[in-house]
Amino acid sequence: MRIAVVGTGYVGLVSGTCLAETGVTVTCVDVDTLKIGKLNEGKIPIYEPGLSELVAKNRASGRLFFTTSLKEALMDADAVFIAVGTPPGEDGSADLRYVLGVAKEIGELIDDYIVVVTKSTVPVGTNQRVKAVIRAELERREIEISFDVASNPEFLKEGDAINDFMYPDRVIVGVESERAEKVMERLYHAFVLNNTPIFFMDIPSAEMTKYAANSMLATRISFMNDIANLCELVGANVDAVKQGIGSDSRIGTKFLNAGCGYGGSCFPKDVKALIKTGDDYGYTMGVLKAVEEVNNRQKNLLFRKIWKHYSGDLKGKHFGLWGLSFKPATDDMREAPSLVLIEQLLEAGATISAYDPVAMEECRRRIGNRITYATTMYEALEGADAMIVITEWQEFKVPKFTYIERALKGKVIFDGRNIYSPEQMLEFGYVYYGIGR
Repeated sequence: MRIAVVGTGYVGLVSGTCLAETGVTVTCVDVDTLKIGKLNEGKIPIYEPGLSELVAKNRASGRLFFTTSLKEALMDADAVFIAVGTPPGEDGSADLRYVLGVAKEIGELIDDYIVVVTKSTVPVGTNQRVKAVIRAELERREIEISFDVASNPEFLKEGDAINDFMYPDRVIVGVESERAEKVMERLYHAFVLNNTPIFFMDIPSAEMTKYAANSMLATRISFMNDIANLCELVGANVDAVKQGIGSDSRIGTKFLNAGCGYGGSCFPKDVKALIKTGDDYGYTMGVLKAVEEVNNRQKNLLFRKIWKHYSGDLKGKHFGLWGLSFKPATDDMREAPSLVLIEQLLEAGATISAYDPVAMEECRRRIGNRITYATTMYEALEGADAMIVITEWQEFKVPKFTYIERALKGKVIFDGRNIYSPEQMLEFGYVYYGIGR
């Protein structure tokens, strides 16, 4: 089986590589000549554990190819996946220009039946727009070629994307013809053999499922952050509360960690897009508007704690910051809480030295040299008035506190991810601020 994947960003590159791993011949397409050149040299443009090795393995086996030519990629392809970006517009809606641009090009090029699969996260109704664009191009060419559209949303966690793709909880496929369903069944045959449930449904339901899933997870995070903030006021411990409610089988333990807010490429964008879809249909997504409001407020929480500790005088203070990416195991800083905190501290007259295992180049690309980038986690703390943890990287969880004590000018820790024990910090003589404890 042969497929084309348009877009070599996070979703396209991971999806294409993993499908090649199952035996499918995959050609990934991108307009970025430099990126395709690097991929053909074995250089991976994103950080994702295990991806580099998997790309190299499938390129060597002759199942994975990279090109800038969509025409070349479509030759003898059974399906073409659209996996380009859908960035949020100013009003929160998903920007579909890249998706529809690819659809137009597909309509200009196809010469035989193909299934056009939307992998990008798109609002309900997008696949019908994709179909209309392709059909319009075929009419302009005055040619009749049968094709189908399908929706196949991704559910990948950055940092664990390969495992998520190869061993998913489920595969969601939206189709509107038996022929398209059979193509998608063949494509995911390896997953059927692994007993992965594959749910075929109508296309609007598949489109909605992606947004509903991410919005539910974002809701759990904001709910627990709201509970954490109340815990501080009433003298409760959010860790104990999490344990108590997470043991309820109806609730479960995932996405219940209190912290300084969610970020990344998915949750903020998808929550905004679903709110906008509701607005477009005259319906107010009240819960999700509250989820977004709580998250925006939570990103300011660490700064408020720091401001209060220093009685509002941060001028000349120096902080050591551990973590820049929005979560561990990725260099992604889109909507990262660290960016909010950095801007607030700099505006208040403070200076920052930061360390992150993989995201420092990405941070430098975004904000330049307005902060200092340390070569080690302990170097970031040298001469700092306080230490701030904002990303829960594994190597931060059990540090050498003797090194921390030697480096810090003041024994103060602001823990935005609750990775340390308040009791242990008290025992070590630190002034410690967590969240909801």
